[in-house]
Amino acid sequence: MKKSANSSVENRAFSNQTYPVKVIPQKQPQRFHSTETRNHPGVRDPLVVVVSRTQHGCLKACSTAPPRTTTPEVHREGTAPCNPRTTIPRVLGTRTALGYGAIPPPGGSLRSGRLEDRFRTEDYCLKSRCRGDGLKVFAPAAAGPASEMHRRILASLESSRYHTRNLTEACLLLLLSADTPSGRCGPAPHHWDGGRNHLVVRLHPDPCPWASQLGQAMVAEASPRVDTFRPGFDVALPLLPEAHPLRGGAPGQLRQHSPHPRATLLALAEEGGRWRTADTHSSTCPWDGRCEQDLGSKQTSPEEKLPNATFCLIPGRHAEASRFLQALQAGCIPVLLSPRWELPFSEVIDWTKAAIVADERLPLQVLAALQEMAPARVLALRQQTQFLWDAYFSSVEKVVHTTLEILQDRILGVSARPSLQWNSPPGALLALSTFSRRPQDFPFYHLQQGSRPEGRFSALIWVGAPGQPPLKLIQAVAGSQHCAQILVLWSGEKPLPFRWPDTRVPLTVVDGHRKVSDRFFPYSAISTDAILSLDAHSSLSTSEVDFAFVVWQSFPERMVGFLTWSHFWDAAQGGWGYTAETANEFSMVLTAAAFYHRYYHTLFTYSLPKAMRTLADEAPACVDVLMNFLVAAVTKLPPIKVPYGKQHQEAAPLAPRVPGSGPQPQPPHQDCINQMAAEFGHMPLVSSRLRLDPVLFKDPVSVQRKKYRSLEKP
Repeated sequence: MKKSANSSVENRAFSNQTYPVKVIPQKQPQRFHSTETRNHPGVRDPLVVVVSRTQHGCLKACSTAPPRTTTPEVHREGTAPCNPRTTIPRVLGTRTALGYGAIPPPGGSLRSGRLEDRFRTEDYCLKSRCRGDGLKVFAPAAAGPASEMHRRILASLESSRYHTRNLTEACLLLLLSADTPSGRCGPAPHHWDGGRNHLVVRLHPDPCPWASQLGQAMVAEASPRVDTFRPGFDVALPLLPEAHPLRGGAPGQLRQHSPHPRATLLALAEEGGRWRTADTHSSTCPWDGRCEQDLGSKQTSPEEKLPNATFCLIPGRHAEASRFLQALQAGCIPVLLSPRWELPFSEVIDWTKAAIVADERLPLQVLAALQEMAPARVLALRQQTQFLWDAYFSSVEKVVHTTLEILQDRILGVSARPSLQWNSPPGALLALSTFSRRPQDFPFYHLQQGSRPEGRFSALIWVGAPGQPPLKLIQAVAGSQHCAQILVLWSGEKPLPFRWPDTRVPLTVVDGHRKVSDRFFPYSAISTDAILSLDAHSSLSTSEVDFAFVVWQSFPERMVGFLTWSHFWDAAQGGWGYTAETANEFSMVLTAAAFYHRYYHTLFTYSLPKAMRTLADEAPACVDVLMNFLVAAVTKLPPIKVPYGKQHQEAAPLAPRVPGSGPQPQPPHQDCINQMAAEFGHMPLVSSRLRLDPVLFKDPVSVQRKKYRSLEKP
């Protein structure tokens, strides 16, 4: 071998083709729309434009917003009584016209054609000002004392990737409408300018005079009236209780993905925070006042906030909008009786998959239709309620981030995320549009798309101190029939070596990294969906690599690894711990030898708060915990373990605790699992007792019949 002029090393060929060793001096992130850029390198991004700014940033005149005026409701136009025979098919929510209180498709409206053209006007100002650098939101300081809910909203905004502290960088100003009990409010903001480039967040009716004259401002309002809501311009928020958590939030009540049918059919929202329940046969008009003495119905106490029934009947009055979130959390299918308020995030959420809108004038037909609904349809509706609750409504942070993602999609226009990503797990908040606009590029949608991940992977080898090239590991990985390339992340103090092993796949060395979290950076050199993450001290055979990759192809959204940890609740310490002891269950796999999708590098770098990545850099073991937290929070599933030869030495976690070992002082930098659980708002890790082995693994048959023979070597 000889050193080239540009300090890279060329390999001697021992196969039909040779590959030079490339040395990259610094990390290069994937460009915006990484998949499209990689497939079409000559196409210029049409969204990148030059935006000129005024002396006040981008807060100047734009197009006229739709007028916020009261419009006649469509269902009021006809007053003739309905024929029960012809209205039964129109009782339950579908995409067809439902008459009184129908659910429109995402982005649609129930208003007539002329009013629809008037209200579908897009905010050209938002698009033109934000398209160059993307959505950037600035929140001016509050003029007076802020409520606890306002503080949670501001904290959620600051944790968003769209937040900026520089007014000149912002293309949108977020104002919190006053909702103090005293009704006090300050003067109009300094940069109000008729509301242009403003988003007013209104959780309650606003007493401020300037807020009632919104002008060109967009309004994000909790349960807005359908006759004042401007589709495509305003944003409908859920009506949140004052005690709604900042992040994390309580999970849905359905503990199983396929829960058993509930014995109680109906629950009716009543005054005082109560729900009145009735079983299938004992009540024929559960929301009729004449049925109050029905022996088959019972009332819940005000402390029992969540109903335990299959369907929740919610009157259409605005005061009952708060019951909607209760029903979602409980897994109780909301049946909205002619609602007068806009459903939350109706611009992107297809509520026909989770809720039912019915005409309150046809109680008997509604009840009959609910009783006759197919069990498969009921199950699908209940499952969707749990997904929507967890993805968009369980915390204030998710509500705020969803609002910002809707605005970002408006800026993208035709390039916005498809409805599939909004209405199927894991949801749009975890499907970043900066990664790709195509669902098939993400690890979550292969089943819906009928696709399969590509049959190649990229090996990413992290080399730390003492900085010796992992020659044996490189040869073992390069021998895999599925390996497409090998990237070595050189973080050692020693200079790069001049000699590298000959390989049949391209070998690239990325130099200049000292932080542990750099191993999860979305490098542009990674050209495959699958990544095999390795440490320099890892020891794997080619058969182990091949089998683990085949397993990953069947579960591309999960981590597939060899070495495992498990977490536990330490009652003595009052916190979480983790251990590497061999046990019957596990919840984490070490990234020293694990397969996962390259999209998790994008999530790790651009979605996680910087403080969490800094915590992982300070304690090397924390980076494994953080990556497992991230994947488990997205998938709600445990990792997968594959067999690992006994000839390899297993890695141990950094000062793990043993369950039941009693109080043990632990340095703060090593107690990362509790800090991460607090940052996520809950414990996302899921335990598993499953290990996948190849067919004929350790069966008493000839070794010549086994495909992965080296897995059983002593």
